[in-house]
Amino acid sequence: MTFEEYLSSLKGKTVGVIGVGVSNRPLIEKLLERGIDVTARDKKEDLGELGQALTAQGCKLRLGSGYLADLHEDVIFRTPGLRPDVPELAAAVAGGSVITSEMEAFFAVCPCPILAVTGSDGKTTTTTIISKLLAAEGKIVHVGGNIGHPLLCDTPEIAPEDMAVLELSSFQLMTMQTSPHIAVTTNLAPNHLDVHKDYREYVDAKANIFTHQTASDIAVFNADNADTVEQAAKAVGEVRWFSRKQRVDNGVFCENGVIYEASVIIGAQKNTTKASAAASKFPEAANGMVTPIMETKDVLLPGVHNIENYMAAFAAVRGMVSYETMREIAKTFGGVEHRIELIRTRKGVRWYNDSIASSPSRTIAGLNSFPEQVILIAGGKDKGISYAPLGPVVNDHVKLLLLCGKTAGVIREAVEQAENYHGLEILDVADYHEAVAIADARSQPGDVVILSPASTSFDRFANFMERGQVFKAIVNELK
Repeated sequence: MTFEEYLSSLKGKTVGVIGVGVSNRPLIEKLLERGIDVTARDKKEDLGELGQALTAQGCKLRLGSGYLADLHEDVIFRTPGLRPDVPELAAAVAGGSVITSEMEAFFAVCPCPILAVTGSDGKTTTTTIISKLLAAEGKIVHVGGNIGHPLLCDTPEIAPEDMAVLELSSFQLMTMQTSPHIAVTTNLAPNHLDVHKDYREYVDAKANIFTHQTASDIAVFNADNADTVEQAAKAVGEVRWFSRKQRVDNGVFCENGVIYEASVIIGAQKNTTKASAAASKFPEAANGMVTPIMETKDVLLPGVHNIENYMAAFAAVRGMVSYETMREIAKTFGGVEHRIELIRTRKGVRWYNDSIASSPSRTIAGLNSFPEQVILIAGGKDKGISYAPLGPVVNDHVKLLLLCGKTAGVIREAVEQAENYHGLEILDVADYHEAVAIADARSQPGDVVILSPASTSFDRFANFMERGQVFKAIVNELK
């Protein structure tokens, strides 16, 4: 089905669009252009000039606390942040409404192959690396999902020989009934438990990235993560692995500071690869070959987690990207904004913005990226996950801990109750201005100061991007 055919299928129907955010605005405008009856719903009380413009185009608005009242449209586009089982949506389905989303519609009409990435950590960096690898080989790449911009309305300009590279969240995947040709799962760890019912629901949502694949498709999994290993047993297509800790027979692994690719000549197989040190052997004999790609010391991005991101990306694009291109991108790509982003070096002190770290596991990965002990600024909004694993890592890697936000108390508790607590100095601060001032006064040449909140931004900021931008502005104001 083409995009034009999809729009034609909506003529004569009523359409509801929940969430007048970035991903849905182009869709609303395109529907209105075609004369389709659209009701846009948003929990904001006032959309300002945007609301006025939409109303002038004939859009009906349902705003504020009752934005889901009388939800009855024939086709309803759900915003990813709204659970699909809220009573209003359930009632609409019972009444005959069809629930979809901008991303589900894109999968239905996209004319080119789709490569998608999910996971608890590393999604954006891995997605960006993949897009850069493919673009460097001459592919026209369309990046979307959680990054880039909404792609649904761009499909008329997408050619069959192009490639769509998407980052997909658990919220987007919850109701997906289609999977991409190439699916990558970076890792799985407790996350977003303030929205998901439990960890099992979260993991099951992530699994939708590959559960609807066919035997001709490809799924890439982390061989060092127990949950992704468990998922791989359910994959129906070719399984490729990446591992920092063990050899694999189909995929990419790291050993003694070198990244290798291992491939099987027999081609696609149904889960013949086993993610264990005992079963994963070099297949040099009859089944395939192992080839060195590059040394890990040449990867520009700091941290072992970025080695894993590159290995996941290399496994995903095998056969489409040369080793030379892989090496070139890894040596030159400086990273994605808000992800261990170097803001500046001042008086010998390096300041980093890791605002993307909205969970303890992300902050742990950030702290493990530096050989020296750092000054850490953390805290934000709790999302229902345990901070206990963070405590020991903070005690090992932090020389001064500055806390603000609603999770300041639970982070302090995790640090002080860890077995390796040694009296680390912990200070509560009112905001980032105070945190930066203290870090600036206490730091010495050679030190690292990093914002890595281990919490969401929603206690004070609209999102992690705004949080990072505010922090960067304060740091750059230092004389």
